[in-house]
Amino acid sequence: MTDVTERGLGRGGRRTGALGIGCWAIGGPWQFDGRPAGWGEVDDDVSIRMIHTAVEAGIRLLDTADVYGAGHSERVVGRALSQLPSSVRGEVVVATKFGNLFDEETRTGGGKDVSPAAVRAACETSLRRLGVEAIDLYQLHGGAETQAEAEEVVATLEQLVADGKVKDFGTSVDAPEMIATFGKSAAVSVQSQLNVFGHNPEVLKAAHEQDFAVLARTPLAMGLLTGKYNVSNRPGEEDVRRHTPWWTYFDDDAMADWLKRLEAVRELLTTDGRTLTQGALAYLWALDERIVPLPGARTPDQAAEHAAAIPFGPLPAATREEIDTLLADSPERR
Repeated sequence: MTDVTERGLGRGGRRTGALGIGCWAIGGPWQFDGRPAGWGEVDDDVSIRMIHTAVEAGIRLLDTADVYGAGHSERVVGRALSQLPSSVRGEVVVATKFGNLFDEETRTGGGKDVSPAAVRAACETSLRRLGVEAIDLYQLHGGAETQAEAEEVVATLEQLVADGKVKDFGTSVDAPEMIATFGKSAAVSVQSQLNVFGHNPEVLKAAHEQDFAVLARTPLAMGLLTGKYNVSNRPGEEDVRRHTPWWTYFDDDAMADWLKRLEAVRELLTTDGRTLTQGALAYLWALDERIVPLPGARTPDQAAEHAAAIPFGPLPAATREEIDTLLADSPERR
């Protein structure tokens, strides 16, 4: 069985766990560009117990963003970190992102700003919310539309590293030109959408060329791959998953097709006693050794189930290939 307890964090030589936790959902309700952008109501104490459960089970990467919950996710992560023993806290890689504009008081956001002054200001506020002296992994969330803007962002990030505010940086914008621009710097990672239903092979190719770690967002297809949902049981109306323009997993005219694809590979994903969720994570480990899945979690039970995927290791190569064949019609396979 292949070991998936650790992964390299890109070219910098640092190591982290082969599994992280996504912290978007623990930000609670908020809006961006006039649309719901949260995953529903949360209990911060439960969120903190979720993070502690993940860390106790061996997970060493927490991925958030300043905009999640309009700052609230970072604050909850910071509270959870402050309650850990210093020796354990030192092992946890905290990744966050910048680039989106928002107001903490109104819990609303809209627009982007990646000017040097805005990036430096965002870094300072993230440091305060997280309660840390330096951000372990700082990622561009969006806002750089041209190569010149991207180069300016990279230059600002390199200065933040020199100033001791940031340890490593990467891009959550996975356009090939963005990866290439970050590849000319000391960047270590790219974040991209990868799950059983598909991914962009060009991102993996570019990641290998640049020696980047690949942080996999939406590894559970926004929760569809947990098996919890069906056409009569979907996320609530104020849940971002019903409003986002980036995914169709829960849309009225698409969900049934996604569920059919899920049923086609359910047995393969649950190979060797894995839960459906654990199989979805194992698929990504089998896909590429650079991938670090970032499944979201809101409860301790969810974090424990994610972590319990680690001892199983990746799916057998033949199983992964069979899944790819069965899902060849997926619109997310490019």
